[in-house]
Amino acid sequence: MDSGFGTPISRRRLGGLGLAALAMPGVITSARAQQKFICRIAHTEGIGTPITLAFEKWTGILKEKSGGRIDAQHFPAAQLGGLAQALEGSRIGTIQVTTAGPDSEEAIAPEIAAFGGAPGFIYKDEAHVDRVLQGPLGKEVSDIARKKTGVEFVAYAETGFRHILSKRPVTSLETLKGLKIRVPELRIWVDFWKALGANPTPLPYSEQYSALSTGVIDGLDSDFFSIIGFKWFEQAKNITVTAHWFLPKAVRVNARWLDSLPADLQDLVRSSAREVFAEQRATNRANADKALADLEKLGCSVNRVSPEERAQWAKLTAPLFDQFGAKSPETKAMIEKIRQLA
Repeated sequence: MDSGFGTPISRRRLGGLGLAALAMPGVITSARAQQKFICRIAHTEGIGTPITLAFEKWTGILKEKSGGRIDAQHFPAAQLGGLAQALEGSRIGTIQVTTAGPDSEEAIAPEIAAFGGAPGFIYKDEAHVDRVLQGPLGKEVSDIARKKTGVEFVAYAETGFRHILSKRPVTSLETLKGLKIRVPELRIWVDFWKALGANPTPLPYSEQYSALSTGVIDGLDSDFFSIIGFKWFEQAKNITVTAHWFLPKAVRVNARWLDSLPADLQDLVRSSAREVFAEQRATNRANADKALADLEKLGCSVNRVSPEERAQWAKLTAPLFDQFGAKSPETKAMIEKIRQLA
């Protein structure tokens, strides 16, 4: 028998080659099934907060249910860098998973940023949040993130509504005026607090404690759990319950890494994330009042703005919806979709 290249091949040898070729896919499949995939989970959430505890649980589930094929490693509280580093790492794949508000995509995909609570007072209550993020719109946001930023939002966690922590009491627009309040390094947050007469000061998340202690800022806005977890209450003792901004946290997975996994592990990542962070949301909501009570026990004074005062805050920041929506037709359309579900 001739090979076509001038070299005779016996029938027996050909049969052997055929069997080997048939066996190779099984060998390749077996090797792939045993391949290990490193999964670095890094974020800026505080130690002991509901989100961090959820990530700890998820890390264990990924290891156990993958049979060790996913080597999940958890680095909370900015251990691998601040929010900017975590976001960039998740996009390029040096970090496989992080979490951040969809508003962090303001520069790349402004239509996504609206889902992060931008520009304030967009979410009416927790039920409104669920209608937006746990329905078709939540899937649409994830698809946009995948296309534009290289990450997939496999689930949504949350820190809940944000409130003010400050060195001096804040109960009205008059007492808010001129307050040096820390904001993320995002334009929409700066514009929000300027509209209310405060003095927004962009700073990395990890610098808030030192900035409070040195007087670089007079206050910040955050959820109750983070105020406890990062011990910011040690430097400022006044909490104003405003619920001005609800911040969902997308669980962001690098799309290339996710696509590199065998199908069963892709399913595991997505399904276990949805399960763990549904539980996290429930825990967060159930314990928010207790966290506020704990802050009172730690020496904080709790102030509340009246409904009329809060309505005035919402009115002053309402023009930001038009401003933010002007970034693109897609952004304007997304804002309307969120509002229609209220």
